[in-house]
Amino acid sequence: MLSEKFSHFLDRPLAPLARALPINPNIITFIGMLITSSSGFVIPFNLFLGGIFILAGGAFDLIDGIVARVNGRVTRFGALLDSTLDRIADGFIFLGIAWYFFRFNHEVALLITILCMIASYLISYVRARAEGIGVSCNVGIIERPERLIFLAFGCLTNLIYPVLIVLTTLSWITVIQRILHARKQIKYLP
Repeated sequence: MLSEKFSHFLDRPLAPLARALPINPNIITFIGMLITSSSGFVIPFNLFLGGIFILAGGAFDLIDGIVARVNGRVTRFGALLDSTLDRIADGFIFLGIAWYFFRFNHEVALLITILCMIASYLISYVRARAEGIGVSCNVGIIERPERLIFLAFGCLTNLIYPVLIVLTTLSWITVIQRILHARKQIKYLP
C-alpha cells in the first residue's frame, strides 16, 4: 500500500514549503475535500477534467499531513476530520462516475460503480471498527491513495469502465483480507 510505504517519504523535500504555509492543516484538508468533491460534478460531463480535479484534491490530501507533522500540529481531531472528509470526497467521486454512466444508460457500469463505492467505504469501516476493538488492521492490497490514482487514471485516459472493474475487484479483496486478518487477531485478545 502506498500510504504505508511512502507516508512520510515526501516530508523532508516538502518540509520548507510546509513550514512556510501559515495555515491550519485542517483548512488544507477542507480545501482538498472541496476540490476532490467538485470532481463529482465535473466527471459526468468531462472525464479528463474530472481526473485533474481528483489529482489536485489528492495533492491537498497529501500536503495536509505533511504540514501537520512538520509544524507539530498533528491532532486526534485532525485525523478524525481528515478521515471523515475523505469519505465525503470519495462519495462525490463515485456519484460523478455513476452520473456519467447513467447519462449513457450503461447500467452494468453503474452497478459496478455502486459496488466499488460500497467496498471503498467498507475498507475504511472494517479498519476503524477493528481498531476500535483493539486490533490493528492496516492490511490489504488497496487503500485510498491507490484508489484515487486508479480513478484519476481511468478518467484521464477515458478507460474508466475497465479501471472500475479492476478497482472493484481489488477493493472487495481488500475488504475480505481485512475481515480475515481482524478475525485472526481477535483470537489473541484477552
